[in-house]
Amino acid sequence: MFKRGKKKSLEIEKFTYHLETNLFDLWQSLENGTYCHGPYRFFWVTDNKRRKIAVASVTDRVVHRLIYEYLVPLYDPTFIFDAWSCRQQKGLMGTIERTQEFLKKHKNGFVWRADIKKFFDNVDQDILLRTLKRRVKDDKAIWLIRGVINSYSLKKGKSVKGMPIGNLTSQIFANIYLNELDRFVKHYLKPKAYLRYGDDFILIDDNPQTLSILREKVIEFLKTNLYLSLNPQNDLIIKTKQGLKFLGTVIYPWSRKLNKRNLKRISNNLNYTNLASYRGLIIKHQINNIKNFNWQILDKNYV
Repeated sequence: MFKRGKKKSLEIEKFTYHLETNLFDLWQSLENGTYCHGPYRFFWVTDNKRRKIAVASVTDRVVHRLIYEYLVPLYDPTFIFDAWSCRQQKGLMGTIERTQEFLKKHKNGFVWRADIKKFFDNVDQDILLRTLKRRVKDDKAIWLIRGVINSYSLKKGKSVKGMPIGNLTSQIFANIYLNELDRFVKHYLKPKAYLRYGDDFILIDDNPQTLSILREKVIEFLKTNLYLSLNPQNDLIIKTKQGLKFLGTVIYPWSRKLNKRNLKRISNNLNYTNLASYRGLIIKHQINNIKNFNWQILDKNYV
């Protein structure tokens, strides 16, 4: 399961070559409490924004998988239905389609779209661990989880913050951390609709004044309970029929399309090997523009 979907690398091949010995040594260190998470290797990627990716050793990534498999069945049933990131039977396309359902249902309403400012850098490790301890009662599991959490940190004032982008555990930790927000919004604020994907989320209500009040309560909750703040660039309330820019798309109650940045990226990256994938993506999002896409294919002499 660990190797599935991963690119081949010399480190993984070496670990696999001595698999039984490496797994036995890891098991022994976990059993006798001597396991210690190693350092990370870092690199930068630039997509929509520049991100620092942390890569752990193969041994540590096996531990991440163990923790992930332990926590998912424990926590996933507690998550609200409309938490869509890093969960089975969910995902990006499901989020976009669900968002459009909400916009269609409240076509005369208003939507507040927001995301967390530098979420992974600002997760408070003490709050995360306290949250985990409310459900994880096994002392050895807490010891192991604490080691992974403490393996990466950014000192900010008196608090130790941060989760590495790249860890499998960071996916489940993020959902556990923001489940506090989900439950506050869903069960206390009770907007007409709420949905979250990663650290991006929307609230919908028929009244803009009500939505503004909900917005202030969410901001206060994030600040007081999770020590997080909003990204001011993506903090806006609009009419649902105006067209919501969300998760790389522009979503309307009755239609949707890819945003200009993604269309430009497709145009730049289009080649013979990825032709079918990009055609499917375009068709899925904007039927009316498929002719333009076909002309791009003709211009590049791919048909």
